[in-house]
Amino acid sequence: MDDAHIRFSDLGLSPAMLKALENKGYGYPTSVQREAIPPLLAWKDVIAKAPTGTGKTFAFGIPMIEHVDPASPEVQGLILAPTRELAIQIGGELRSLLAYYTGIRVAVLYGGASMVTQTRALDKKPQIVVATPGRLMDHYNRKNISFRQVQTVILDEADRMLDMGFFKDVTRIVEKVKNRRNLGLFSATISQEVMTVSWMYQRDEVEITVEPKLDDRPDIDQYAVTTTPLAKAETTLRLIRTQGFGRVMIFCNTKHMCQRLCDEFQRAGAEAECIHGDIKQSLRERTMQRFHQGKLPILIATDVASRGIDVDDVDCVINYDIPEENEYYIHRIGRTGRAKRKGVAYSVVSNFPEKAKLDEIAKYSNFTITFLRLEEDGTLTPEVIKAPVVRKRFR
Repeated sequence: MDDAHIRFSDLGLSPAMLKALENKGYGYPTSVQREAIPPLLAWKDVIAKAPTGTGKTFAFGIPMIEHVDPASPEVQGLILAPTRELAIQIGGELRSLLAYYTGIRVAVLYGGASMVTQTRALDKKPQIVVATPGRLMDHYNRKNISFRQVQTVILDEADRMLDMGFFKDVTRIVEKVKNRRNLGLFSATISQEVMTVSWMYQRDEVEITVEPKLDDRPDIDQYAVTTTPLAKAETTLRLIRTQGFGRVMIFCNTKHMCQRLCDEFQRAGAEAECIHGDIKQSLRERTMQRFHQGKLPILIATDVASRGIDVDDVDCVINYDIPEENEYYIHRIGRTGRAKRKGVAYSVVSNFPEKAKLDEIAKYSNFTITFLRLEEDGTLTPEVIKAPVVRKRFR
């Protein structure tokens, strides 16, 4: 059978799982799901490189749920994530897959939240735990959780997690899972740290690579809107209003700029909120919930704080700041154009260094980014990029 025509029903999944997937409208697995689910079901180690938005959570979540023994009160599956936002998102997706199961519980552990509340969640004997490494070790050291029956360990966004300084915590956790049967590493990029963890702890691993150019790559029209530095915020807000976008994510490089832009939008009467590292966790969760529910039209975020926000119908992504790293650009725009929908992404460019960086990103990623100007009447017209003036040298 042609891989592209393989259905979830061809992967040997239980009726409860197939019914949950059917109710969510999923009949065909994505590339990473097609390639990762069978080996994980067979208890094999997996290292998978796949772009954001290609369905990695289901790729490891489905086999983990299928392996759980509901009659056992022990933790059997452990998923590590770099940020609280991503941990919360994974927990939500797993629970959506458990609609037709009985007796399988999921707990999510992360910093910035009450240890007492999380301890109560662990007292309910979850079989699957999703956690950030630091908070998981806190609970382990307090003997709130045992790893003795954990069979599967998954590292999601492994590159980000190890790059954020969690290498020691992650390796310590993996080493404490004495009865582990398989280890999955899922990542957008395979960094040296990811390769080191694979070399240390995986055996005969199945390697999976899903290239962005495959059919899973989001269908996203990419534009750059040129303006002046002083008019940047006003141009961005006018872009949103004139193009009629109902749900927009805007990315800034720093916490300061994220807050500043949010304040400017609110003063201009826009319904906007922001999430960044200085915002209290409880407020961040309320903001993300409103965005998920479609009650918040504009969400402004930094890259780290936005990890785990996974909304299938974001109308538009706007790069208010051009990202410092090429990979960040791919992560950002991947929030739109999901679930086979057409997406659109704009980058707001106000000086030559920003244009040069965006040109570099386009070349690196093999993207076509069309430069536009937002006219006073709200229409977008092609921007004529003038060639640099070559001054004559007098001898």
